[in-house]
Amino acid sequence: MSEKLQSSAQKVQEALTALGLPCQVVELPASTRTAQEAAQAIGCTVAQIVKSLIFRGTRTGKPILVLASGVNRASTSRVAKALKVESARIATPEEMLEKSGYPCGGTPSFGYPARFLIDEKVMQMEVVYTGGGSEYSLVKICPADLVKANGGEVARVRK
Repeated sequence: MSEKLQSSAQKVQEALTALGLPCQVVELPASTRTAQEAAQAIGCTVAQIVKSLIFRGTRTGKPILVLASGVNRASTSRVAKALKVESARIATPEEMLEKSGYPCGGTPSFGYPARFLIDEKVMQMEVVYTGGGSEYSLVKICPADLVKANGGEVARVRK
């Protein structure tokens, strides 16, 4: 782990600074690609890890980012209902990279144009950890600051 952040993690840190949020990107020696790996790497519960899932389902071209607790699975039918569309599907890892600019497993929950849907269970946590731009970085943030960062809508999107 170096003092200087990887370029993708640095991009996330710059977004936090631009938003006026006092959060820091933390790079870790262990993978944070899955919720379980992230929880082990940072030393928190899996429930505190925020999964960032890009969904397809609208014709606007704007990505839909669904944020769910690491212990929950996103429901395609509930996401479609929240979006007021007939159906929605999770994007492939390639589509996630294309739409967000970040790899699957490191996708931050803010910092790029998207419509953000935050599962209500995320809002019940005092502190959560979201992708920090790479598969080895996380951001510690309180849910209220997460909403400030992405202008997200709170809805039930978990199964």
